[in-house]
Amino acid sequence: MLCGIDEAGRGCIAGPLVVAGVVLENFVAGLNDSKVLSEKKREELFDIIKTNSKHKILFYDNNLIDEKGLSYCLNNAISEIKNHFSECEILMDGNSTFGVNGIKTMIKADAQIAEVSAASILAKVSRDHYMYEVSEEYKMYDFKKHKGYGTALHVSEIKEYGYSNIHRKSFKIKSLHQPSLF
Repeated sequence: MLCGIDEAGRGCIAGPLVVAGVVLENFVAGLNDSKVLSEKKREELFDIIKTNSKHKILFYDNNLIDEKGLSYCLNNAISEIKNHFSECEILMDGNSTFGVNGIKTMIKADAQIAEVSAASILAKVSRDHYMYEVSEEYKMYDFKKHKGYGTALHVSEIKEYGYSNIHRKSFKIKSLHQPSLF
């Protein structure tokens, strides 16, 4: 059996890192890298994947990311998923094992391997749901639109309102930290 692993939110400046591991028990049609699927299609596949798989979804909040770093969080997540699915071969999207031995990596696995595609979708949709929920608490940030990624809109919101409790303060945004010319 194969367990696919992928993450969502690694490059965000707000919100959690979400890592998912998936072992498919049945064929699921329409799987692909979550980034190329529409939001509607990801939402449709989310429950189908959960019903037809064994899975584990892990959240690492911005405070832990700031304190320990992304590599620590990814190492911890991969290790936990590897231990949870100890009877499986583990395949991680990308080219790094983040220090975890006994797993394989593959660049673009999320677009080629069903289990990794499924993990990509579970991680992305789980993270998006979280960002939708917190958007009610942080109305001045359009988390429903940019979901914590470093878009021009998000950076302008930080310039206007400052950082919230869910922002990653260890992530340096160049346009916020450039010295003024005047």
